[in-house]
Amino acid sequence: MASEYIEPLERLADMFRRLDGVGKKTALRYAFSVLNFTEDEAREFADALVACKTEVVLCGECQNISTDEVCPICSSPNRDGSTVCVVEDPRAVYAIEKTRQFGGVYHVLHGTLSPMRGITPDRLKIKELLQRISKSMDEGQTEIKELILATNPTVEGEATAMYIAKLLTPLGVKVTRIANGVPVGGDLEYADEVTLRRAMEGRYTIG
Repeated sequence: MASEYIEPLERLADMFRRLDGVGKKTALRYAFSVLNFTEDEAREFADALVACKTEVVLCGECQNISTDEVCPICSSPNRDGSTVCVVEDPRAVYAIEKTRQFGGVYHVLHGTLSPMRGITPDRLKIKELLQRISKSMDEGQTEIKELILATNPTVEGEATAMYIAKLLTPLGVKVTRIANGVPVGGDLEYADEVTLRRAMEGRYTIG
């Protein structure tokens, strides 16, 4: 069966369709937009894609995306290392940072528990979180005193928060959950700054 469009355009559109939330029509629109690029612009576009895979790493402390071994937030002397906010993905970090109300540090899980999709604890950065807490209890380290569970208020997010809370209860770390200022089923990255600030301020102890 012949392709509806010429092969290079079809191939590029297929690549765009691999992006979350991008359907066939949107992918084709993106592909046609690229056709309007100059050759230099097309190379810049390609270079930016490659750079995202070759230059971006995970911070050795919080697992957030970074271009350095330790991200700017973890390496900042102005951040409170005793308070750690646990989020699902890097987008939530940027969303909370926009509120300018949180002065602690983060830990990024890179997902939530979902047995139906085969996402088990070992596929998240939970082990790294436990190691981080254990390390903080060593002499000379900043002890982690509070862990704020800021996973999204979805079924998976709530299950992940409760799972982590049960793991941490024996360690004696205060575990809190952000309040329901964020609507059930919503994502932190889409919440407005006022809602996020109230959710952080209204957090409660769990576990």
